[in-house]
Amino acid sequence: MPELLGVCQLRRNRDFTLLWAGQTIGDLGTAVSTVVLPLIAVSTLDASPVAVGALSAATWLPWLLIGLPAGAWVDRLPYRPVLVSCDLARMLLIGSIPVAAATGHLGLAQLYVVAFGTGVGTVFFQVAYQAYLPMLVDRDDLTAANARLQGSSSVALVGGPGLGGLLSQVMRAPYALAVDAASYLVSAVTLLAIRTPEAPRLKSAREPLLREVRTGARHVLADRLLRVLTIAPAAGNPFFAGIMALAVLFLVRTVGVGPGTVGVLLAAGSLGGIVGAMLARRIGRALGTARALWLSMALSAPAALLIPLTAHGARLLFFVIGLFVLEAGILIYNVTIVAWRQAYVPPALIGRVVATMRFLLFGTIPLGGLLGGALAGSIGVREAMWVLVAGNLLMPLLLVASPLRRLRDMPTAPGELITVT
Repeated sequence: MPELLGVCQLRRNRDFTLLWAGQTIGDLGTAVSTVVLPLIAVSTLDASPVAVGALSAATWLPWLLIGLPAGAWVDRLPYRPVLVSCDLARMLLIGSIPVAAATGHLGLAQLYVVAFGTGVGTVFFQVAYQAYLPMLVDRDDLTAANARLQGSSSVALVGGPGLGGLLSQVMRAPYALAVDAASYLVSAVTLLAIRTPEAPRLKSAREPLLREVRTGARHVLADRLLRVLTIAPAAGNPFFAGIMALAVLFLVRTVGVGPGTVGVLLAAGSLGGIVGAMLARRIGRALGTARALWLSMALSAPAALLIPLTAHGARLLFFVIGLFVLEAGILIYNVTIVAWRQAYVPPALIGRVVATMRFLLFGTIPLGGLLGGALAGSIGVREAMWVLVAGNLLMPLLLVASPLRRLRDMPTAPGELITVT
């Protein structure tokens, strides 16, 4: 009954619905670009494995460079204008690629600039977005709201690669990014239509920027739960990033499939994300939220070992199954931790805490793109995939060895008594 009541309340929440719809469309466009950008590099510009890996690294490099101060900056500004500005900036950057292709000036350098620039926009958007959501949704509805957002994001991840592959075949890869640019415009318009006023934040309580950054970092590192839920994925993310950075190159040049098939395979594998988002709350209630966090990764990460076995014919299913199970585990983990963090972290610190965690989580991802590209260039793409999927097991191993394994549920406030098994 409480779950049903929460769903009904979300349905009546106009501003959450606007945010949800806009972000689903924006995520669809972004999912298109995750396939189209590497396809442009591989098929149109004949990029090397190292160049493809560097392209992935450029997307995530902003988290390493500005991830920490971004939280303090965002906490000093109104959230919605930050979100709208990020959408419009990413629209212009992505939109420059089809224009450059039409005029004959498209090159790898522009792809790197666009990847890095959109990455900067994503840093600020993601930090502000996590801080803004609790202003639109009651605390009791945060888990349901995050499940919806993560679920629709997964739907976009399913449809986006297939759409990107289809558009790349119909209208050539560079022009397919016009869809991505349009999606950011739609997202900006829906954000502008939100009416809920932001809760005021006291300017007089602000500290110097560097001190605010240190406050957020200390809060994460001093809290044993936030600390372990930062260190474990930060250690595993480079390997997952390397897998995804090489996925298009692996499927096109090693397995030998076309752009349309690449989209279909990535879309089918991403269906696991929908399943994971749908099951996250049920698993959290049945097993406990702490168990849901470590079990979701411990049971799903080994499935990635199927990916390097992919080949033509029936063995294409290895890629789909491996990615499907891995995506399901990741979404269960993400839905659970995002909702818990929004309820657990004090509102005045949430922007800085999110920025600190994402700086450490995403700051290691550029290493994955570079590692994947370097391995593929030196030992071969399939062999590089084997190294990366083996390294991807590091995150669940760290979670299983952490104090989470002895807990049933995560606390909803620092210092709260935790149920121990």
